Amino acid sequence: MTLDIVLDIAAAVCLIAGALLTVAAGVALVRFPDLFSRMHAAAKPQVLGLLLVLLGCALRLRTGVDITTLILVGAFQLATAPVAAHMVGRTAYPHNEIRRDLLITDELAAHYKRIGPGHRT
Repeated sequence: MTLDIVLDIAAAVCLIAGALLTVAAGVALVRFPDLFSRMHAAAKPQVLGLLLVLLGCALRLRTGVDITTLILVGAFQLATAPVAAHMVGRTAYPHNEIRRDLLITDELAAHYKRIGPGHRT
């Protein structure tokens, strides 16, 4: 076996695993019952799936410009997905879209009690 064949096999494995994780994240968004579970499904397996797809593409393409572009795409995804999930959670909290019985520590309760019920941040 040559190095090209090994890299192509590794790329195929990464692409298939990434695609499966991304599909699982999409199914979880539809099937999970509450907001926090959906946020987890939107952030963690989706990002890992995308990173595996990007790694598979990088192993297959093997050029400097392509790999640099794929690294930038992965870095921006790693930077934006947690922030987006955090903002969804912060937006849903004052609208009672979350199950408070699932919270171990409710750190926002004191904040919203202090600013009053009519204010939303």
